[in-house]
This record gives sequence, C-alpha cells and structure tokens, in this order.
Amino acid sequence: MPRIAFYAGSFDPVTNGHLDVFRHAVSVADRIVVAIGIHPGKKPLFSTAERLAMIEEVFAPIADQAGCVLACTTFDDLTVAAARRVGATILIRGLRDGTDLDYEMQIAGMNETMAPDIHTVFVPASTQVRPITATLVRQIAGMGGDISAFVPPSIAGRLKSKFAG
Repeated sequence: MPRIAFYAGSFDPVTNGHLDVFRHAVSVADRIVVAIGIHPGKKPLFSTAERLAMIEEVFAPIADQAGCVLACTTFDDLTVAAARRVGATILIRGLRDGTDLDYEMQIAGMNETMAPDIHTVFVPASTQVRPITATLVRQIAGMGGDISAFVPPSIAGRLKSKFAG
C-alpha cells in the first residue's frame, strides 16, 4: 500500500523553507500531495494558479529525483478532510522553532481526535532556513530587498515582477 502524505500551506510564495521540508518529506512517502489552503478572508499575493505553478516548478524535480510522486491540489475545508479525500495517512508539518512546535502540537492533537488514522509527521527545519517565512519574504520583496537567500531563483523573479509596478 503506498504511503501518501499531505503537505498543506499557503505557499505564498514558495520559500526555501518549504523546499527544505519537502526534501525531507519525500523520504517518508511514496506520494506527496502538496495542498494550498484557500481562505476566503485572506488576500494572497499570488493567485491560486500562480502558486500551483510555483509548486510544480520547484517541487517536481525533488520528487522525481527521490522517486516520489508529486500531486498538487487546493482545499477550503479541514486539512484532515482534504487529506482523507486524497487517501493520505500522513500530514507533513514543518517546524522552525519552539513556538511552531507548541502551535503544531495543538493542531496535531485536534487532528488526531478528528482523524486517528492520519498521523502528523514533524519535519524540523534545517538551520539555514529556520528564520524564513513567506510573510517576511513578501515584506522584504515589497520593499525592494534582496530575497535571493530565501527563495529559489525562479520564485525571486516572480516576486520581482509582482513588485515591479
């Protein structure tokens, strides 16, 4: 039976932190579904289509090299409900620091209560990507700062284009 993992986030934009988590996640699953959570109250910088394209572009080579199947989707309901729809039994969650751990442990506990058959796997961020957040990347890019250390080159180009006007 294939191990299917679900990696949810906003990915607005994809960062080197997301890539770091994904690089580790391909070793625990045969198939990873990267899912963009859609929240009606939030206005993302990139459209859903743009974010899906970014995910495909930068995650696919990592998945291919690891022999892991990549799929992308969106969802606007509970993460565990979306994970169930794609047959996932693993939720991938990245951790940068103790604050993330406290928050993610609460979510993992609630998810386990709702879906005991779906297990959360925490992936600690590598040292060099721990300070990276998509929010900070957007802020730095919006102010004309150099984001090349925080995102893949193609994503840096997309951000530069977004803020060019």
